[in-house]
Amino acid sequence: MSRQTPVTMDEVAAAANVSKPTVSRALSGSELVSPATRDKVLKVAQELGYAVNRNAQKLRHKRSNTIAVSIDFLSHRQNHISDPFIFELLAGVSEALGEHNQDLLLTAPNHNNSTDFQQMLLSRGVDGFIFLGQGQREDMLMEFAKLKSPMVVWGAKRKKESYCVVGSDNFGGGQMAADYLYQQGRRNILFVGNTDHTEIYWRYKGLEETLDQHDEVSISKLQLNSFSYESSYQSAVDYFNQVDTMPDGIFTYSDTAAMAIIMALKTMDLQVPNDVSLVGYNDQPSAGFFNPRITTIRQDPYAAGKLLVSKLMKIIEQKQVRSETIDTELVVRDT
Repeated sequence: MSRQTPVTMDEVAAAANVSKPTVSRALSGSELVSPATRDKVLKVAQELGYAVNRNAQKLRHKRSNTIAVSIDFLSHRQNHISDPFIFELLAGVSEALGEHNQDLLLTAPNHNNSTDFQQMLLSRGVDGFIFLGQGQREDMLMEFAKLKSPMVVWGAKRKKESYCVVGSDNFGGGQMAADYLYQQGRRNILFVGNTDHTEIYWRYKGLEETLDQHDEVSISKLQLNSFSYESSYQSAVDYFNQVDTMPDGIFTYSDTAAMAIIMALKTMDLQVPNDVSLVGYNDQPSAGFFNPRITTIRQDPYAAGKLLVSKLMKIIEQKQVRSETIDTELVVRDT
């Protein structure tokens, strides 16, 4: 006959031969309990079919155990996000939050002002915020940070920042792209991206400052107004039909843009890498399976997610944290 009443914490304590407070600490992941005792309690709880009442646990700890994640929808027309990296980053954050026993709340696209976010905190709906991308909302982030709100941001570090930033070495990535294109014998270099965005700006600066050391190299820029594949393709086709001299080396702000550029070059009867060398950014999974396989700058979304969550949890616990940059890596393939 199946049991009609739920298993209690007292029963778990008795079966594990520990006190009820020890069971509570073990189930909440407290460092006050040894790993051996925690494993023992978890095993007994599972065998007995004990289920943690998370709502009661939240009330006791005065925490929601929920983290809000806000994606930079404003940088994408009609909220259409075509670059897979942001979703890889979201997956990395989600995985790391799970390791901390935290729930994830994805905010709606129209929630992009500090008042809405502050209300979520005041209502105890969430304990903190992870913002994926600075984009065109840096003023809002600065305003929200002034409210001493627990938050971390995926983006680019600034000299004077009022919030914690985790980001990749965009400048270093630009330098690696520049060195690679120069070593391929390319001297007429095109950068493709929107440098109004801080992360992309530093990728361009890394490229520019490295190539400025070579007098024979010229650098031009194709400024994009949208991050979609379609927009990148059409902007490149228009640009190639207008310029007098075609580039022989291209560095794009993302792998998605790199794919669009390769297709645009085909309309000009130019082949990658025979006529043009190309470097993308992000190392999204499809970059290694595209034809030709894309040479790119890799940034690790799972390491980034883990770091973002780790720093936010420390901020929530009122510990001091610093902004941090993760390494980038040149992945050489066919282009």
